Amino acid sequence: MIEKFTNWDSIDYLKTEEDLVTYLEICLDEAGGDLRFIAKVHGTIARARLRMLGNAPKCSRKGLVRL
Repeated sequence: MIEKFTNWDSIDYLKTEEDLVTYLEICLDEAGGDLRFIAKVHGTIARARLRMLGNAPKCSRKGLVRL
């Protein structure tokens, strides 16, 4: 039997500020002091926020990156 894997990106499931807060709280509980993991979590949250801002009316992602 051949296993099939798909790409997983957490930002696909982080749609609201409440989602981001919950994600951060759970990840910090699981991190156990792993600073690389915590840095990765913060990067994921930043990408999710950028996506949320990019989906706002009259706002382009390209314009946000230039800030």
